Amino acid sequence: MIYHVSANGTDCGDGSALHPFATINHAAQLTVPGDTVCVHDGIYREWVNPKNGGLSDHCRITYEAAPGEHPVIKGSEIVTGWENVEGTVWKKILPNTMFGDWNPYALKVEGDWLVEPKEHDVHLGDVYINGVSMYEATSMEDLFDAKIRYFGAKNIWWDFEEPVQFPERTVYRWFAVVEDETTTIFGNFQDKNPNEELIEINVRPCCFYPTLTGLNYITVRGFEIAQAACPWTPPTSDQIGMVGPHWSKGWIIENNHLHDAKCSAISLGKEISTGHNMHSIYGKKSGHRYQLEAVFRAANAGWKKDNIGSHIVRNNIIHDCGQNGVVGHLGCVFSTIEHNHIYNIGLRREYFGHEMAAIKLHAGLDVVIENNCIHNSITAVWLDWQGQGARITRNVCYDNDRDVLIEVSHGPTTLDNNIFLSVLGFDNVAQGTALVHNIYAGLMNNFPVPNRQTPYHFPHSTSILGCVEVYGGDDRVYNNILPGMYSHEKVLQFSEHFEKFSDPEEYPRLLKENDDAGLEGYRKAAQPVWMHGNAYSGNAHPCKRDKDYIETSPLTASITEENGVFTLEIDVPEAIVDFKCEPVTTARLGETRISEQSFEAPDGSALDIEKDILGNIRGENVIPGPLATLKPGKQKIIVWKE
Repeated sequence: MIYHVSANGTDCGDGSALHPFATINHAAQLTVPGDTVCVHDGIYREWVNPKNGGLSDHCRITYEAAPGEHPVIKGSEIVTGWENVEGTVWKKILPNTMFGDWNPYALKVEGDWLVEPKEHDVHLGDVYINGVSMYEATSMEDLFDAKIRYFGAKNIWWDFEEPVQFPERTVYRWFAVVEDETTTIFGNFQDKNPNEELIEINVRPCCFYPTLTGLNYITVRGFEIAQAACPWTPPTSDQIGMVGPHWSKGWIIENNHLHDAKCSAISLGKEISTGHNMHSIYGKKSGHRYQLEAVFRAANAGWKKDNIGSHIVRNNIIHDCGQNGVVGHLGCVFSTIEHNHIYNIGLRREYFGHEMAAIKLHAGLDVVIENNCIHNSITAVWLDWQGQGARITRNVCYDNDRDVLIEVSHGPTTLDNNIFLSVLGFDNVAQGTALVHNIYAGLMNNFPVPNRQTPYHFPHSTSILGCVEVYGGDDRVYNNILPGMYSHEKVLQFSEHFEKFSDPEEYPRLLKENDDAGLEGYRKAAQPVWMHGNAYSGNAHPCKRDKDYIETSPLTASITEENGVFTLEIDVPEAIVDFKCEPVTTARLGETRISEQSFEAPDGSALDIEKDILGNIRGENVIPGPLATLKPGKQKIIVWKE
């Protein structure tokens, strides 16, 4: 059955092409497996809350844009009839019945691991002028001042930097006063008359998100989706997104344009029964402990491949969201996130916490993050906890506060054939990571985590095998280009971090010297690392763990964009092109020490590292970096297209 929806339709119709429904959600209450909802041009201000899911990958429920048309789902409403208060400040009094049981102007951005701000509240509400999000003022006095002031360091992740005051700038601001029956929104619209502009306010937490769990095999395709008042989504919360499957299996979210989620655009995360901000509310235990409990609660409640995860998020444009482009804990397992353009995530600095990234996943078991372009975001990719079997491959990341963080995972996690050009390239707070055929232009942090035990699993399964702290090391660093384009007096260069680890040959001796039969031996003996075939230039230099490497004259690289085409401009020393590396295979990478799992594909087959970032086959002449066909000198290479 095909149901049609049109902005000119009526929900009293039959959903045919001649008599379409007026709302997508009306159709969503009628669909059964195998049905399609075809949505035509128009703006749909609603929360699509499906009643049913599909039965299998071949018997889905599909929601899609009509061919050649542009339907928009918004979590906002238009507000008119503004009254001038004084000067450039206007107001609008709204009945609270407009919001139902979710008034985002009374609800705060709050929850576990939220850090800033401390002196005032930030709310889930937002006001948009001609489609652009305004900033929330901290008070009526601040509203009249209309200056925005950022908090934090220039690079928020470098905790050794002193907080800086960013330059003030005049912006559009709003402030809300919530009373028993009304909410008054004040806006400083500067030189604009709000009654002559498009003014929208977000009123719904979601745009396409079921309240029920277990609605499997749904496709969402071809929509613009925007302006939802979705909440802060740490891994210990009910992770509600603007769009998401809500603890189910097999969704496809593709070819959409998603923007202006207050927190997270797409959530592949957990639901509420495994805990919801328990540390912030009760504080009986650390957030780490509640997060660990969430993993075991989920496992006891049926968290496994048969019914959770295996989603596909592809070919989307995601931008201007406060916290995440894609977020997920537990519910993201076995998923693929590919060929998405993600930018301007977490850069407004209205709030800050430790759960912010373009892609932020906890327990991303066997997740594949492939061929995405991520830039101008607080972090590009952050795999936190249980990144076992995950692969980050063929991505382009630049101009981010940080490109990649792998945190408290025991591996195997593979990063191959990527271009990472941001100043802070990689935070390695894990072990069992393979870094193969990448360009890392930026700096690196690396340290163990002895005070947080995290789970590891049977290969390609959610079944928990054990739980242990993170020692660091057990890494493979093969055939990378390390240009050393940046430096900082308090941050070590990439390879310098590996000095503290051992060689594979000496590790057994270190264990024996430190009591290899007991716990202390494994804590004291530095785990081994394998380093071969890397090319260094600029500020980057090899360490004593490198077995085969080359040092060259400086290499420079940058990304330019025009009309959705991203070009790498690179100046390559001839020595890099002449340097021959040993091919990297699953067999060569071996298996990690803790999980005892090989570096392999989610189906257990060997990784295909022979293809470079553009899909070219390396063949016999293997050179460092993600591009198999580099030439000496300056060149421009298209590395990503929308």
